[in-house]
Amino acid sequence: MRFFVDRKLPPHLARLHRLALFATLDARELRLVEGLLHERSYLAGEVVFDEGEEGQALYIVYAGEVLICRQGQPETGRIALLEPGSFFGDLALLDNTPRAAQARAVSASTLGVLFRSDFMKLLETDARTASKVALQLARHIGRRLRDTVVGDHKVVPL
Repeated sequence: MRFFVDRKLPPHLARLHRLALFATLDARELRLVEGLLHERSYLAGEVVFDEGEEGQALYIVYAGEVLICRQGQPETGRIALLEPGSFFGDLALLDNTPRAAQARAVSASTLGVLFRSDFMKLLETDARTASKVALQLARHIGRRLRDTVVGDHKVVPL
């Protein structure tokens, strides 16, 4: 006899669950987070945020492509090209330091936006869910830091 039945998530929650940031959340927690996300649309070439602006939100690419680049240098200052399923601006959930780069929609794009203020409220109202997201965020930042420091070089143990 099975006491627990795996239930298939609705498409809108499954889309969130596929993101590493929310992969450890259950259906109830995904619904909570989904309620905090704001959907925004951007035209091709439209700036999502500029380098130097105060970071206030994390962005999830639902559709389209977003270029992360140095301010005013979309060709030579390219840092990353993000596709659906990617997220960026993640440090803004932790603090309000200035953005290190510009984010610009390459094509018509739909983004989910999680504001720091909403994330902080989640920390107060459902610490378990917020801590799961924060742990995934820390893992993501740690991977990015390791990739930056180590790059493609193999580390030889001492």
